Amino acid sequence: MDMMTLWHLTGWEFAALAFAALLVGFSKTAVSGANTVSLALFAAVLPARASTGVLLPILIAGDVLAVLTYRRHAHWPTLWRLFPAVAAGVVVGTFFLMWADDEAVGTSIGAILLLMAAVTVWRRRAADRAAQAAVDAEGAPGERSGRSGPEEITSRADRIKARSYGVLGGFTTMVANAGGPVMSLYLLSAGFRKLGFLGTSAFFFLIVNTSKVPFSVGLGLIDAESLLLDAALVLFVVPGALLGKWAVSRINQRLFERLVIAATVVGGVQLLVR
Repeated sequence: MDMMTLWHLTGWEFAALAFAALLVGFSKTAVSGANTVSLALFAAVLPARASTGVLLPILIAGDVLAVLTYRRHAHWPTLWRLFPAVAAGVVVGTFFLMWADDEAVGTSIGAILLLMAAVTVWRRRAADRAAQAAVDAEGAPGERSGRSGPEEITSRADRIKARSYGVLGGFTTMVANAGGPVMSLYLLSAGFRKLGFLGTSAFFFLIVNTSKVPFSVGLGLIDAESLLLDAALVLFVVPGALLGKWAVSRINQRLFERLVIAATVVGGVQLLVR
């Protein structure tokens, strides 16, 4: 890690990193996927590859706070179903980082996020049309079930979808700490409500991000100097998490889903134009 990069920050540069850390806390307890903005800010202030190493411990701190907040709402069958595919994606992402430059990383991740957002919007609209058709045919209430968990996976197509999102999530989280939007889109498409969404994603990213630490250390992305900067920035994660906890109870399900998708699109565009 370049000491000049870490310790010769201007006041505005440190303020940008502090705001990004606050946004990490907010995204972990409110709108998952919004931390792609944090990713872009870190990459703008620090060298792109180095920024992923600095950001990872901050993300883990946010994950811990999210687990403490939403631990009772996790859906473990979904987690166990995803982990093998995610592990494969992390391995692929590690090899990709061995040869890819910053431009290749940003372009690849940005394109994946925008594609996933488009697919999710299409799937949600198709599901809404099907639900409305059922209401028209049967006269049933139009609101979706209030439960926090998803429908059970019963078809081959559902299993393929889970594995595909898992591999993409592992790849994007290893390459650019950008797995949040991918997994957010999967959880939305699987039918999670707010609390189930947040509890499941909290445990998912705590486990996945912690497992990435040895890979990041081996690639030279985390070292003593990067951890010293993390120590200064992690203090800003806590107020962000508290703000997110306050905000999430004031966001209805429809707005919640739209904010997640919007944050994904913004993050994908930022990565493409960075």
